[in-house]
Amino acid sequence: VQLQASGGGLVQAGGSLRLSCAASGRIFSNNAMGWFRQAPGKEREFVAAISWNGGRQNYADSVKGRFTISRDNAKNTVTLQMNSLKPEDTAVYYCAAARFAVSGSEPLNYPHWGQGTQVTVSS
Repeated sequence: VQLQASGGGLVQAGGSLRLSCAASGRIFSNNAMGWFRQAPGKEREFVAAISWNGGRQNYADSVKGRFTISRDNAKNTVTLQMNSLKPEDTAVYYCAAARFAVSGSEPLNYPHWGQGTQVTVSS
């Protein structure tokens, strides 16, 4: 399984970015997908997750109402739409494929990780 994240960049506070994650390999349409982030000097934290068919989404409290996760199983992609960005959203964002069809915030349930894409929000 290979995961390739893209779409990061530099944006002003209040702006928007759209992250995409392209998956290759056998695993994708039967497994939940998630986004995590890691800011400098901090531990990796959960951002959002989506079930195998897109029917269930989970969000960290810090991004609820601002971020939206979606997936297109026909294209093997998962997307994170990020609106109303804040400086505290600055981090490297990682997409990950879960072990199960439905998954939550526990990183140990995600055995497959992409390389990360940098998001920087200026104040």
